[in-house]
Amino acid sequence: MSAMNESPSAGREFVHQRLIAAPPAQVFAALLDPARLARWWGPDGFSSSFELFEPREGGRWRFVMHGPDGRDYPNESVFTEWRANERVVIEHVSGHHFFLTISFEPAPEGQTLVGWQQRFDTAEHAAQIAAIVVPANEQNLDRLSAEVLGAR
Repeated sequence: MSAMNESPSAGREFVHQRLIAAPPAQVFAALLDPARLARWWGPDGFSSSFELFEPREGGRWRFVMHGPDGRDYPNESVFTEWRANERVVIEHVSGHHFFLTISFEPAPEGQTLVGWQQRFDTAEHAAQIAAIVVPANEQNLDRLSAEVLGAR
């Protein structure tokens, strides 16, 4: 495929999906409630402390992820889109700049197909941190599923 035919986001994004055995409103509730969100957000071994959480379009989200190595990782994001039970777009504005789109699609038997699309500014930047981001995104989805299903 020639470069002219490639998607503008080719090489810049990581796409993950997870089928969760709960309806979209229940899955979305784990994102809406800051106490629940703090329990599942981040890769394995991390916890989060929220400083500001405004769950709405244009709202800001400042928090610190506490790593298993004892280091703190400050984060700041803006919710650029917020459609309850359907879709949230987060622009991560501190450190690594990216957009994260989380979608909540109804699936058969009362389930939800959660889409997780993380898009970086350049393919080079995405390639530099792929070894961290890819497993971390899967771990986020594992933790979200466990939170929704009540298995902690």
